Amino acid sequence: MLTTSYVPGSPNWIDLGTPDTEASTAFYGPLFGWSFQSAGPQAGGYGFFQLDGRTVAAVGPLSEEGAVSAWTPYFQTADADTTAKAVEQAGGTVRVAPDDVFTKGRMAGFTDPGGAEFAVWQPGTTKGLDLVTENGSLAWFELYVPDPEAVRPFYRAVFDWSIQDITFGDMPYLLLSTSEGDNPGLGGVKPLQAGDRPHWLPYFEVADCDASAVRVRELGGDLVAPASDIEGVGRFAVVSDPHGARFAVITSVG
Repeated sequence: MLTTSYVPGSPNWIDLGTPDTEASTAFYGPLFGWSFQSAGPQAGGYGFFQLDGRTVAAVGPLSEEGAVSAWTPYFQTADADTTAKAVEQAGGTVRVAPDDVFTKGRMAGFTDPGGAEFAVWQPGTTKGLDLVTENGSLAWFELYVPDPEAVRPFYRAVFDWSIQDITFGDMPYLLLSTSEGDNPGLGGVKPLQAGDRPHWLPYFEVADCDASAVRVRELGGDLVAPASDIEGVGRFAVVSDPHGARFAVITSVG
């Protein structure tokens, strides 16, 4: 379960890269009840999705050559430069070299050996998201790569994650947890379907999974995988926004 009591390796930020920030705001606003707050003229169009004044995600224009619209997870680090070296040593790629974001913090962007993109955030004045696990906010992550076992040593080396083998029904699943704090789960790893591209999939909590999936289509998005139940976890559906960025909506049990 995610928390805003951030420890090394925990998800502490998420942002959407999009070719049209205004159109994306018009999609996610009615879907999750989000408002948009610009980070200012010096931020190049980057801004924050907020729920009742609390930041739950961010959005900005695509900046890397060849990039496609997608959600990117950020994980907590005490030193982005040290993490960048660890990524390279473990077989990953540094896509965006560590750099300061004003006084807010320091970030870097990477690609893991399976081809999935992610980033790290070294907090400055911005510690991370203000809200998680409540309706309209981030609840979970899943990593989809061709060979889940192949990325296990990479993420252990980079973040010192605990990686546990479990099953959902008859499906193998790698459960990811931080090694510090109360060992909270942060996500899982699943095998990639043939023809798909490696990616991290964010889950956002909603009051009614089925109604949210319908709303996605009404707003111009698509249904990627219809709503289904996971015993003891909740009901979820995988969807995409009008520019193809994938995410999931989940109504958790309890």
